[in-house]
Amino acid sequence: MVIGGGQAGLSAGYHLKRRGFDGDFVILDAAPAPGGAWRERWESLRMATVNGIFDLPGFAKPPLDPDEPSRTAVPRYFAAFEDQAGLPIKRPVQVIAVRPGPDRELLVETDQGTWAARAVINATGTWTNPVRPYYPGQETFAGLQLHTRDYVSAERFAGLRVAVVGGGISALQQLEEISRVATTLWYTRREPIFRDGAFEPEGAGREIIAKVVADVEAGRPTGSVVSYTELAWTPYALAARSRGALDRRPMFTAIEPYGVREADGSFTSVDAILWATGFKAALAHLDPLGLRNELGGIRMTGTQVAADPRIHLIGFGPSQSTVGANRAGREAVAALVKYLRVPVQR
Repeated sequence: MVIGGGQAGLSAGYHLKRRGFDGDFVILDAAPAPGGAWRERWESLRMATVNGIFDLPGFAKPPLDPDEPSRTAVPRYFAAFEDQAGLPIKRPVQVIAVRPGPDRELLVETDQGTWAARAVINATGTWTNPVRPYYPGQETFAGLQLHTRDYVSAERFAGLRVAVVGGGISALQQLEEISRVATTLWYTRREPIFRDGAFEPEGAGREIIAKVVADVEAGRPTGSVVSYTELAWTPYALAARSRGALDRRPMFTAIEPYGVREADGSFTSVDAILWATGFKAALAHLDPLGLRNELGGIRMTGTQVAADPRIHLIGFGPSQSTVGANRAGREAVAALVKYLRVPVQR
């Protein structure tokens, strides 16, 4: 059983089929059509701006228009891959819970019934689990509040005073866009760190992955992508700096009907707050299995959950990138081939 039909789930399905599981697995996807979370990205996120889409296994991307919205270009590519690979995908199917079943089976409860599975490859990503911090007085705010997940375009903020909260890549992209049409105020919990020079996958990239792997192998909760990679001086970051939008403020301490209370006690009037505060892994449906430890993390060995070798998490921890998701799909299937051939000890 594969849960999730984004890049990681499609990669897992491809490798399951290649390794002889054809007819013995299904991919359950909550979305109504191909594309995973890319279907819901904001309209102004163009292919020239995304961090890169790695080819799905055995299926190279066609030339993509850099000016096309990612929310149409990537789903079209995913749909073509699904057709070519002939994957057994059922959608829309919302997984509600995965529970222990009889005889070492797992019971996957959904809004379309219950499936029994010998193992689960979970590829649910993060898009459905946005982080929404709470600050005192938040419910009294009279202006507009929304999360990155609800962001469509900067035009909604035209002429307003906008507090953009968050220090990640999406926050920086949206800050730059909104600063073209509005007055922006940038708030982060920590001082943002910009990386000097280009990102080298063979150098810094390997070192960063090693840090994330160390965290998941130790069962520690992983941080945001930027907490490992730092921010890059991309064209949009340089554009934001050129118009003075990167004048970062420490986090405000409270929210009032018409603005925010600054860390120094002063008041700043704002008309809107954009919570560009990121996402966490969408794993609530796995809670009945008791996979989390006392730290709140899930200890892993490769893609396999240490506490339950029937469960693999891909697109998680070190495999959150598109290239990482591809590799994790292959690795999870290889590990399951070995595991499922071992007789169950009773």
